[in-house]
Amino acid sequence: MSKPLSGVRVLEVASHVFVPIGGAVLTEQGAEVIKIEHPVTGDPYRGLVTSGLHQSFDGVDPSFQFTNRGKQSVTVDAKVPEGRALIHRLAKSCDVFLTNFRPDALRRLELECADIRAHNPNIIYVRGSGYGARGPDTQRGGYDAAAYWSRTGLGDMFTQPGADWPTMQRPAFGDVVGGLTIAGAIAAALYRRATTGEPSDVDVSLMGVGMWQLQPDITHAPLNAGQARRAGDRKATWNPLSGNYRTRDGRFIILVMLDADKYWADFCEVVGHPEWIADRRFTDMDARKANSAACVTMIDDLFAERDYAEWCETLKRAKGVWSPFQTPLELHDDPQVAANGYLADVEMINGKSLRLVTSPAQFDGEPAQPTRAPEHGEHTETVLLDLGVSWEEIEGLKRAGAIG
Repeated sequence: MSKPLSGVRVLEVASHVFVPIGGAVLTEQGAEVIKIEHPVTGDPYRGLVTSGLHQSFDGVDPSFQFTNRGKQSVTVDAKVPEGRALIHRLAKSCDVFLTNFRPDALRRLELECADIRAHNPNIIYVRGSGYGARGPDTQRGGYDAAAYWSRTGLGDMFTQPGADWPTMQRPAFGDVVGGLTIAGAIAAALYRRATTGEPSDVDVSLMGVGMWQLQPDITHAPLNAGQARRAGDRKATWNPLSGNYRTRDGRFIILVMLDADKYWADFCEVVGHPEWIADRRFTDMDARKANSAACVTMIDDLFAERDYAEWCETLKRAKGVWSPFQTPLELHDDPQVAANGYLADVEMINGKSLRLVTSPAQFDGEPAQPTRAPEHGEHTETVLLDLGVSWEEIEGLKRAGAIG
C-alpha cells in the first residue's frame, strides 16, 4: 500500500531539530527528503556528540537518528557558486523547499523564495524560524528553549510560584511539536497546489507554535488581569476525582474523572469502599467541593494503602478516566504502545537496532515504519547521478569544493 506522500520530493536546507524533524515526519508518510549538508561540517547537530551534549551508543547518535530518519544526505557548500547552482538544479525536481536558515543567510546564499522559484515556479517554499517572518526579531536565532519555552510564557506557567529558578523544558520539547506543525502545513500546501495549481509560501515559527499550545492561558490573561490560574492547594479542589494521588511505594496515579457525579459510585465500588456512596459529604459534586479537603485526604489515605502495580490492576475495572504516571523506560514495555506500533526497531548502519518513536499519524491502519538517518554525504553521488549529473561534472564539483 502506497503512503500518502509517495512521489513527493522535498529539498531540505536546514539544521538542528526544528524543521529537520518536520522533514523526518514527511519521510514516514512516503516523501523523499534530500537533506543538504555542508561537505566538511555537515549538519551542526551531528557535532553535538563531539561536544558532549549528545550521547553516542556504538557510534550511533539517537538524537540525530530520530530527527533525520529516512532522509538522503547530499553534501553541498552553498557558499560556493557551483554549490548554489547545484541546489537550484536540485530544486527543479522537487515539490517542496524546506529551510530554517535566517533571512540574511538566505539572501546571501540566493536561497530566498524568489531565487528558488526562478528555477521552479511551482515549488512550495517553507521557512521555519524562531520568531516569525515579520517584526524586529526576524533575524534572531531561536532555539526552542528561547522562542518556544521562554518567550511565550510556557516556562512561566510550568514554574511553581516562589521557585528560585524557572522550570526548564526537556530536550527539543518545542522542536518536535513544531515539526508536526510544519508537516501538516506542507500537506495543506500540497493539497492547495493540487486543487488550484498555486504553490504556497509557508512560515512556521517556534514562537507561534508555543503560543498556540498555551492559548488557553494567553486568551484568558487579559481577562484575568494577568493573574493566571496555577496549581495551588490540591485539597482545595472542585473535584477530588481529578488530581494526582501517591501510592504506597511512592509512585503516582492521576484521576481525570471530570464528570464526577457519573463516576463517583463506580469509583467507590472499584476501590472497595461502597459506603462512601451514601456519605452525605460526598453525594454529589457540590458536596465533594464543599468537603474537598476531607475527600482528598480520604482518597490520599486510600492510595497509600497499596503499591502502584496493584492500583494499576485495580483501576482497570473503573469506568472513569485515569492513568499511571509512567517513566520513559516503561513505555518500551507498555502493551498499548506495542499494539499500536508507537515504537519501532530501526536497523542502524552498524547492524544493531535503535528503537524510535514513530510519527503519531497513522494511515490505513498501519503504523509508520521509520528507517535510519543517513551518514554524512551518504547519497551525494547517487542523488546527483539520478539528477543527470555526469561523473565528469561530479569530479569538477568536487575540485571546486561545491560538494564533498
